[in-house]
Amino acid sequence: MTERHRSRQTDPNHTARGPEFVSAPTVRRRQLGRTLRALRESLALKQDEVAARSGGKLNGAKISRIETAVTAATAADVALILDACGITDEETRSGLLRLTREGARRGWWQSYRSVLSPAYEDLISLESEAEQVSTWQPVMIPGLLQTGEYAKQIISATAMGDAIADRVTALVEVRLTRQAVLTRHDPLTLRAIIGEAALRTRTEDPRIMSEQLTRLLAAGRWPNVTVQVLPLSHPPHVGQTGAYSILGYGSHASLDVVHIESLTQALYVEGRENVAAYQDAIETLGASALSATDSADLITEIRDQI
Repeated sequence: MTERHRSRQTDPNHTARGPEFVSAPTVRRRQLGRTLRALRESLALKQDEVAARSGGKLNGAKISRIETAVTAATAADVALILDACGITDEETRSGLLRLTREGARRGWWQSYRSVLSPAYEDLISLESEAEQVSTWQPVMIPGLLQTGEYAKQIISATAMGDAIADRVTALVEVRLTRQAVLTRHDPLTLRAIIGEAALRTRTEDPRIMSEQLTRLLAAGRWPNVTVQVLPLSHPPHVGQTGAYSILGYGSHASLDVVHIESLTQALYVEGRENVAAYQDAIETLGASALSATDSADLITEIRDQI
């Protein structure tokens, strides 16, 4: 096997390819297809009727493949379907067309394809399109808020194979470049709820953790970033089931997806009811965590003790 294939089973940036796990492009196609199907059904139209309204540019079989995510739709396909269904609402049209176009657009991360897994590329792509991210991280500082030195420590420590060791520097670059979503013209809104244990991690050089906590304090003062800490003293809670992030797409809630990463694989959870369960959990965690102000005080206290 090649190094890329060998590392796939042990690299946490890779996603298991089994029936219970769905890669992000498939998630995106399913979400798009589900939305288009819902629009069509709300108008009591059959697939063949939509095809007929397209003037022969589409057929029922192709519409079926798009709605079931078998085929990746082009922006032209989506525009034809929306036109055939008589969807004129600009917000609906622009949102679905933007999602389709951005899904096919070449992103900065593709220049790192030699060191990234398809699953990690998928996450970065979804993250770049999201309007908001809510994340619960019980034992680690969220990637979007990590310093380079801290990221290097974490990536090196969690690498469960020799293959990734040679890619650490590039993976750190990727992690830091991802953070541009927080400072772009239309910045992503980040809500980070972090377990106190993450703040008390001991790095090889104490300076690394001190600088990481300083970075966390600085980011917490940005208008689009909220940082809360859940104290170690808190009784058992819903967050003990593990870390996860919710990628949200604003008014297009049907496109929201949950990303769960473990040591060897990543899982994407989709569907309104499933995503809602994680959203309820993040609200529960937020209500249990310290306020942003009190969290900043605790972070400062821990940093000053290092």
